[in-house]
Order: sequence, then C-alpha cells, then structure tokens
Amino acid sequence: MPYVTVKMLEGRTDEQKKALVDKVTQAVHETTAAPKEKIVVFIEELNKKHYAIDGKLLSEE
Repeated sequence: MPYVTVKMLEGRTDEQKKALVDKVTQAVHETTAAPKEKIVVFIEELNKKHYAIDGKLLSEE
C-alpha cells in the first residue's frame, strides 16, 4: 500500500486539493501498478507562521 505525503503552505481550495490528490493517485498507480484503492495520500498544510525562508517567517511578508 503506497503512502504519499504532500507538504504545502495553507491556502489551497478544496477543489485544488481534490485535483492534486487525483493526479498524485493516478501517477502512483501508473508508475507502480498499485491498485488505486490501496493508495493513500496525506496533505499536510503548513501554517505560514511556522515556516521560514532566509530567516524570515512567511507570515511576516
């Protein structure tokens, strides 16, 4: 059973997340031949207050 974790900043719509999960599931299915019903996709949304680049929190921009 393949497990895929996608980490991204918060702010995507439910429609965008649904499309992402669909495409990731399809790609894993095509490349591994795993049955789609066995593919698990986790979306971890990162809060901009908890993410920094170059020493600056993204929430400060």
